[in-house]
Amino acid sequence: MLPVSHLLLIEDDLAIRTTLLRALRDRGHAVGAEGTAMAGLQTALAERPDLVVLDLGLPDLDGLELLRMLRAVSPVPVIVATARDDESEIVKALDAGADDYVVKPFTAAQLEARIRAVLRRGGPGRDQPEVVVVGGLRIDVAARQVALDGAALDLTPREFDLLVHLAGRVGQVVSKRELLTEVWQVPYGGADKTVDVHLSWLRRKLGETAQDPRYLHTVRRVGVRLVDPAAGPAA
Repeated sequence: MLPVSHLLLIEDDLAIRTTLLRALRDRGHAVGAEGTAMAGLQTALAERPDLVVLDLGLPDLDGLELLRMLRAVSPVPVIVATARDDESEIVKALDAGADDYVVKPFTAAQLEARIRAVLRRGGPGRDQPEVVVVGGLRIDVAARQVALDGAALDLTPREFDLLVHLAGRVGQVVSKRELLTEVWQVPYGGADKTVDVHLSWLRRKLGETAQDPRYLHTVRRVGVRLVDPAAGPAA
């Protein structure tokens, strides 16, 4: 079971805010809440919560803009919780730095499952070595640090978890369904785009593209695999 987590809920609707506060506290979390973007930003910086649940329809500033501001100054995980269900909005939120996206209406149990998934990053798994080396990549699982050819990479928590999962199966094709289940923990409809976006960010930080891969090789209609470039092209 996860230890008690400190959550910050930024939601302007009083009824929703009150309901979620009560439900998340009943599930063992310490939860604070703000009803505006700027108050939420100030509280996030002052209290340094473990995770932020962010509504996009805030009265003083659009939630996407707040997300960008928050991401510029803090690595805190963010789950966007909003009524905006258009795929382009989901992609915008992910591009802005969201770790997950849940569409209203949702139950407190669904939201709490997403929270558990994002926070379930307490170090290496039982069978996962503490340091994994793949070519010029050195992944320190315990310290959550990655270096490429000796230079440190600045990965988001989700990018790190994605890379660690692939590194645990070097040379093997991993399906998007498996990545959603094992990395995101809560599979949901349309979320293949979530994997695609995070793989794109990860490739960029590895200095490669899908068209000219070195470490991350896509197998069409199957999945992706992590390979050692020195071992030759992926089959």
